[in-house]
Amino acid sequence: MTSASHLTGEPPDGTPARWTLPQLLARNARDHAGLPGLSWQPADGDAGEPAGVRNGGWTTLTWAEIHEHTGRLAAGYAALGVGRGDHVLMMMANRPEHWLSDLALVRLGAVPVSVYGTAAPEQVAHIARNCRARIAVVEGTAQTTVWEPLLPDPGTPLERLVVVEEGAVGRHVPYAALLREPAEERFTEGLDAAGPQDPLTVVYTSGTTGEPKGVVLTHRQVLANARALDAVVELPPHVEHICYLPLAHIAERMLGIYLPCHRASHVYLCPDPAGVGAVVRKVHPAQFFGVPRIWEKLCAAVRAVLSLMPAEQREIIDAACAVAREHVGYRERGETPPAELAERYARAREDVLVPLLAAGGLDRVTWAASASAPMPLDVVDFWAGFGIVIMDAWGLTETTGVATTNSPRTGFRIGSVGRPVESVEVRLAADGEIEVRGESVFSGYLRPDGSVRSGLDADGWLATGDIGRTDEDGYLWLTDRKKEMIVTSTGKNVSPALVENALKEHPLIGQALVHGDRRSYLVALLVLDAEAAPAWAAANGVEADATVAALVRHPAVRAEVARAVAAANSRLSRSEQVKRYELLAREWGPATGELTPSLKLRRRVVRDKYADALSGLYED
Repeated sequence: MTSASHLTGEPPDGTPARWTLPQLLARNARDHAGLPGLSWQPADGDAGEPAGVRNGGWTTLTWAEIHEHTGRLAAGYAALGVGRGDHVLMMMANRPEHWLSDLALVRLGAVPVSVYGTAAPEQVAHIARNCRARIAVVEGTAQTTVWEPLLPDPGTPLERLVVVEEGAVGRHVPYAALLREPAEERFTEGLDAAGPQDPLTVVYTSGTTGEPKGVVLTHRQVLANARALDAVVELPPHVEHICYLPLAHIAERMLGIYLPCHRASHVYLCPDPAGVGAVVRKVHPAQFFGVPRIWEKLCAAVRAVLSLMPAEQREIIDAACAVAREHVGYRERGETPPAELAERYARAREDVLVPLLAAGGLDRVTWAASASAPMPLDVVDFWAGFGIVIMDAWGLTETTGVATTNSPRTGFRIGSVGRPVESVEVRLAADGEIEVRGESVFSGYLRPDGSVRSGLDADGWLATGDIGRTDEDGYLWLTDRKKEMIVTSTGKNVSPALVENALKEHPLIGQALVHGDRRSYLVALLVLDAEAAPAWAAANGVEADATVAALVRHPAVRAEVARAVAAANSRLSRSEQVKRYELLAREWGPATGELTPSLKLRRRVVRDKYADALSGLYED
């Protein structure tokens, strides 16, 4: 698999727009053969993992080894009947089998589709039917339990499962059996033949109804976004990346697969996001991307350590942080810090800040970023005190990830989401909705028959559903979400209507509002149904003459509502589940402002009216 015909790595006419991912892999195997490309820490019982060089607890494959291994793996998938244009589903953690299978399938001309490990069974079934995949690659017993019921389902084309963990294989195909030598000339001739307009992946994201939609992304769109990001980010050659977010998320697909292939960089796999801090401390990366919740957790950990230090030491650290924030202020304004300040900052970094950052593995960070949800400004300010400016970005799955970003190279405004990258144009509609078009904007949504439904207007613009404004320097500021989607602090998109409808399936719950934007979990306000509640009370031996206000406090009613919430949660994915709620007696209506005249929920009004109650649901 390392013949000259497969290592040319050159597009037909040499232009960047003609590149494909297999050509980048071939280039890396030729020009960066000995450089590390992928590292992971083997877990006990790993059976299908590839062999590589072990160093300090890490197993590593070079780019030449990645190219050879993905060729053998592609032959195994071809032997299962996977061919050009076929969709293959994957539900695994960030482990080598997931990462390498993704690239092997792309080399085969197939289309890898990663599915969140926390997806509800109904969502898994919908995705399987929508993309018409015949094969799913899953990790172990927990995943086979979800996927096996789909095999006999006549409405689902799924035919077989490939299982990574040996103990969970059962009657399914063992992943280890896929690796083989590609002996057939017919197979090798078809390898790496994808064109720039061919689909590279399908990423499923929730729509306003909560039903996942398959966003089709081509080689051209993905690599256009990669080039645009490189134009605004200054990083060392072959930079490290810690891959810990789910590969079903467009951010990690770009940062953890596509950009590393584009940059010939070094990916460290972290299968459990809860362990990312430990990996950061080992790797000391030069770049680090975290959704807001990750930065919040790291901030809390550092603050806990600082709180235990003697007062004199804290004063020294506080003084150094003040210097760093002053230095960041000049940079934010696009001004050169005075020489005297630059000298004080250099001393503060060397003597105080870098040793503290080194303890957490962040001492080498030159590019820190966040997206998926707005960053809390107090967290941004905290890290600025250590000289780390978190560059907030904005984009959608439909924009192949980042559409606008702050940049240490081209400028930043704390609180904004930056300016457009070069692969997109951004404009505001009359109502403030953000619209985008450009080279990295998606092809459309996948239909079950394999066709693609465009999401663009006649001039190629995508209405994003987000509301924003731009300032005089071209920075974009988000002000609202037109579609009212909730984005949690862990970066998960949640349709509030989907969750609210699940809660209201029980007759006792007449109205519901789900809340959780920028939070790590969802809470809800539930309104007891004024008509159904007395009837339920009478049928269940509760005082028939009790008022609705009294029923809200009754133990039997509260126990039944608790069961209703639990039942709704059982049908929802983990990110959609409601952790805490407040039960209310007074119904919402147009007269009191919570509903529009057409009886639609005015979310902002309800949130404002019940701000204290909602805040209380997040207090321990």
